[in-house]
Amino acid sequence: MNYISTRDTAETPRSISSAEAIKTGLAPDSGLFMPESIPALDEAAITRLTEMTYAERATEILSMFLTDYDREALLADCTEAYSEARFPGGAAPVVPIGDDMYSLELWHGPTCAFKDMALQIMPRLLSRALTMTGERRLAHILVATSGDTGKAALEGYKDVPGIKISVFYPDDGVSAMQKRQMITQEGENVFVTAVKGNFDDAQNGVKKIFADHSLAEKAAQNGMFFSSANSINWGRLAPQIVYYISAYCDLVRDNEIFMGDVVNVCVPTGNFGNIFAAYIAKQMGLPLGKLICASNSNCVLTDFFNEGEYDRMRTFYKTMSPSMDILISSNLERLLYAIGGAEFTAERMASLAGDGSYKIPYKVQEELAESFAGYCLSETETGEVIKRIFEEKGYLADPHTAVGIGCAEKYIEESGDTRKIILASTASPYKFAADVCRSLDIEPASDEPMDIISALENATDTKAPAQLTRTLTMDVRFDGVIDPTDMPNVAV
Repeated sequence: MNYISTRDTAETPRSISSAEAIKTGLAPDSGLFMPESIPALDEAAITRLTEMTYAERATEILSMFLTDYDREALLADCTEAYSEARFPGGAAPVVPIGDDMYSLELWHGPTCAFKDMALQIMPRLLSRALTMTGERRLAHILVATSGDTGKAALEGYKDVPGIKISVFYPDDGVSAMQKRQMITQEGENVFVTAVKGNFDDAQNGVKKIFADHSLAEKAAQNGMFFSSANSINWGRLAPQIVYYISAYCDLVRDNEIFMGDVVNVCVPTGNFGNIFAAYIAKQMGLPLGKLICASNSNCVLTDFFNEGEYDRMRTFYKTMSPSMDILISSNLERLLYAIGGAEFTAERMASLAGDGSYKIPYKVQEELAESFAGYCLSETETGEVIKRIFEEKGYLADPHTAVGIGCAEKYIEESGDTRKIILASTASPYKFAADVCRSLDIEPASDEPMDIISALENATDTKAPAQLTRTLTMDVRFDGVIDPTDMPNVAV
């Protein structure tokens, strides 16, 4: 299985191995790597997966995409990455939260966010890729984060030999807990910097660094090369395919559905990587119906699916679901490539860069509508869902998960589709304790993080994850704030 760039319009596109794609992160033409073909997953294979552990399922799926990796090495890496020690209670448990809706809880890892599902295995994949490709230079991982990716990447890559990691986050654009997790990060090879502006400013800054050949040459002179841990890197996206397949297997195993039953998936998303992973699973043959793309007030994806135009030139909103506060959804490029090819994609990426928008033909919009449905939730609606779901179902949801629940409910009401829904629950409610408290009309004793957490614990009879409360006692290591134009100085 080789990989090609989404923007390579050559008659014979240049292809590279999965190890090279994971090592490089972003293609030289600024495109994203995609597999030359999508492997097939038939009913017999899914049946076999139902009897496996999560680590074994991950090994099976990843080996279909990473064909140059040793299978036994993949099994060892997956077994370690998804161990009970790292994911207490299981890597991706499926929890019923109402009539025909199941929460795929992806936040039981070290940083209490779904990014752990990929970023516990990705450093291992990169380390092996460096060896497999004979790379002797230091890999400098550059990460732009809207909150959760940064901490998950820092935790995954801390003190990994041969790797340095720099994380950029929007100043005042993440939750207090997300910021606390990053600025107290341990590890000798980790660096964290706040950027003035929003996530798109940080993400554009990272993309510009990757596209600047003079910076690459300067890094090489210093014995380094740049790579990425964002979902623009295939090594980050591929592991996300696994948990949709695993969730389906669990529903079959637990007699919630029959093998072959079609289920829908709802994903709260900003950068489009998580829901694109579900799309890949569907293309492989997993019986998925509608993929419900859930957005907050930054509803650029909702408008894209409903109107056929992607327009980032709009008001940017800071919300209680900051990981979705994004106006440039990088992984949407992979979907454009999947349905239209490289030339189609390159034209629209050029238009997005130049004009801030692009359109797709109506027939393409119709084709997308066969798989996708876009919905959004306002801040008021998000708070109402948090409160109602807890009071009616006893389920405590973070704001991102609440956006997903609300959008799934809108889809059901509008479409009349009664198929069961797998909802991607992307973060612990305690990462956003202040907003959850406000939504539930809980009044903490003070604005101190520990008081807020204690108030939420007492009022809901739940327990905050220890990995979050521990962060509150750690020393701050990184307090710098820079302009986006200064990001290259940090990179080299």
